[in-house]
Amino acid sequence: MLNSIYSTTEYIKKRIGDFQPEIGIILGTGLGGLANEIEVHQKLMYSNIPDFPISTVEFHSGRLIFGLLNGKRVVAMQGRLHYYEGYSMQQITFPVRVMKMLGIAHLFVSNASGSLNEDIKKGDLMIIEDHINLLGDNPLRGRNWDNFGPRFPDMNEPYDRNLITKGLEIALANNIRCHKGVYVSVLGPNLETKAEYKYLRMIGGDAVGMSTVPEVIVAKHMGLPVFAVSVITDEGFLHALEPVSLEEIVRVAQEAEPKMTLILKELLSFL
Repeated sequence: MLNSIYSTTEYIKKRIGDFQPEIGIILGTGLGGLANEIEVHQKLMYSNIPDFPISTVEFHSGRLIFGLLNGKRVVAMQGRLHYYEGYSMQQITFPVRVMKMLGIAHLFVSNASGSLNEDIKKGDLMIIEDHINLLGDNPLRGRNWDNFGPRFPDMNEPYDRNLITKGLEIALANNIRCHKGVYVSVLGPNLETKAEYKYLRMIGGDAVGMSTVPEVIVAKHMGLPVFAVSVITDEGFLHALEPVSLEEIVRVAQEAEPKMTLILKELLSFL
C-alpha cells in the first residue's frame, strides 16, 4: 500500500504538471454537481490511475477533477468509495492519502444521509461536528507508518471548529436550513430497520450514512483539518417511517446540492 501511494502520487503529478491542489473535496451520492463549478485544469478517470480503486456505485462518476473553485486550487473526487463495495478500509482511504501527498491542506467531505433527529428534515443540511463509527473496522488497523501520522491519533476534534462556525454563519446569511450534529456511519448497503433507527438515535446520532468516517480518520491521522456536511435525503422517524429508494435519495440530494455548493464555495474564502 505504501509503495502504491507513492507511485500513484507520482503518476498524478506527471499528469497535472505544476498544479498543486490546496483543498481536497469528496463528493457523496447525488452530489457530484459541484464539479460543474470548478474551472477545470485536468480530469483523470479513476480507471486510468494506477492502483486507484474504482467506484462501483450507480450515480458515482469515478474521476478526479483538478481546477479552480472560488479562486482556490482544488482536487475533487467525483464519486467516493464505500466499505460495502467490498474494498478494504485502506483502499477506501487511499485517495485521501494520495491527495495529502499531492499537497492539500484541508479536506471537505459531503454525503447523503438519513435523519435520526426530528428537528432535521429531508432537504436540510447538517454540518458534522462529531461522529460514531459503527463500521466494525478502522483504516488505521495494522502497521502504522510514522511518516504519515502517529500510532494513536487524537480524535477529540475530528471536524474543524472554526470551519463549522463559518459554515453555519454562511448558511444563516443565505437562509439555508442547516444544523450541526453527530453522524453515525454504518456498514450498509441496506437501510436501517425500525429498531436500528431507534438505537442509533438513542446512542446520540443525528444522521446516519455509510461513508465519511474512514476518510475523516485518515485525514486526522495525516494532520488535515476537515469540514464535512450531510445532505439529508430521508427521515428515519419511527412514527412516520416510509420505504426509501436510491432514486429518491439521489433526487433529494440533487435538489439540495446548490445549497451545499454555496456553503463550500464561500468557505474557501476563509482558507
